Amino acid sequence: MINKIENIFSGNGQPKLSVYFTAGFPGLNDLGLIMNSLQEGGADLVEVGLPFSDPIADGPTIQASNKVALQNGISLKLILEQLAKVKNEISIPVILMGYLNPIYQYGIEKFCEDSASAGASGMIIPDLPMKEYLESYKGIFERNNLLNIFLISPQTSGERVRLIDRNSRGFIYMVSAASTTGAKKEISGEQVQYFERINKMNLKNPRLIGFGISDHATFQTACLYAGGAIIGSAFIKLLGESKNLKEDIINYIHTVKGN
Repeated sequence: MINKIENIFSGNGQPKLSVYFTAGFPGLNDLGLIMNSLQEGGADLVEVGLPFSDPIADGPTIQASNKVALQNGISLKLILEQLAKVKNEISIPVILMGYLNPIYQYGIEKFCEDSASAGASGMIIPDLPMKEYLESYKGIFERNNLLNIFLISPQTSGERVRLIDRNSRGFIYMVSAASTTGAKKEISGEQVQYFERINKMNLKNPRLIGFGISDHATFQTACLYAGGAIIGSAFIKLLGESKNLKEDIINYIHTVKGN
């Protein structure tokens, strides 16, 4: 069965925009509205963040959204229930992004089954070691037609990048800088050198650049070196300040993509 993530990269060569938000933020029951608005605005993929009490790779904006979501009463079970309610309305690929600990407590096999049933196409679990995934969980993911998206960073060795490329489907999440997440105003020359170095490796998988993408300018720059980009912190900030979620989300996506 073709996975939705693979499918969108097999079509036209237009840059892809993936948008991350924290489930349960700003309100406990906003997930469906946010996902529908992202789709209507023209986002190509959506990453649903699974709140965790210790999100070590995330900057202050996403950390704060995790705290609010948990205080609101969100849980993995409730996230999957909310996803299941809108799965027939959402045609763009849905990726669940979170840390291993709560997924492990839920039960990885059950979580994969329930996630696939709720309409997810893939997962990003930054602290799941590749060796452990390949030895213990790859078969579970494949049985549920879920892609496991791996991350690379400026510190990732060429040998490791090749290993990740060999074991990836869909796309590779290309972390733009060795720091926590957060919106930046521009992409540095040092980052461009890293993007060019990876481009020269002629990897089989497309890449989406994340960390520091916030607006049309940074999105456009990222798209010169990859198949698209991922926005997280800037979008979370918008959600936290919004007085009209649907309208603000649609306008923001139009602005980022230059529509």
